[in-house]
Amino acid sequence: MKYRRLTQEELNDLETEFVRFLASNQVTASDWERLKAENRDKVEGLIEIFSDLIYEDILGKVEYMVRRHPRDLRAFKFVEDKILLIGLVNNGNDFGPPEVDFTKSKTPDELMIAMRRSNDEIRLYAAERKYRKDRKLEALELMEDDATISKDGAMYKLLHTLRASQLN
Repeated sequence: MKYRRLTQEELNDLETEFVRFLASNQVTASDWERLKAENRDKVEGLIEIFSDLIYEDILGKVEYMVRRHPRDLRAFKFVEDKILLIGLVNNGNDFGPPEVDFTKSKTPDELMIAMRRSNDEIRLYAAERKYRKDRKLEALELMEDDATISKDGAMYKLLHTLRASQLN
């Protein structure tokens, strides 16, 4: 396997696609039931192939990801030869625990409102690096480290705008 096996829950969510996959491999419903009863290795092999196909498709389309922790927010952009990172770290304030929890502000607008209302010392940072391995594998590693795919890249774009305004 190149990626990882889909969980049972993920397979259940992709049932229609899995049935199409089996049909395209000339595995009928009765063949599938027989395989499950008689040949677990073949069943696992088909699930692994399907899993790789799904991840290949999904990860190939990833352009933005976001990873949130209470005091650290990281937004990633995948470009041709490298990954770009813009993040926020909340160093708290002198009055008690941090007021802004990055896991609570789901949209860029909510985040900006929370940051404006707080007394927290929030620092913006950026980095970039070339891919150490296959781009899709790096995206999978981030997913396994609690990052989620962002279809619109809104958080990355917001942080990029904030960074650009700091530089000017």
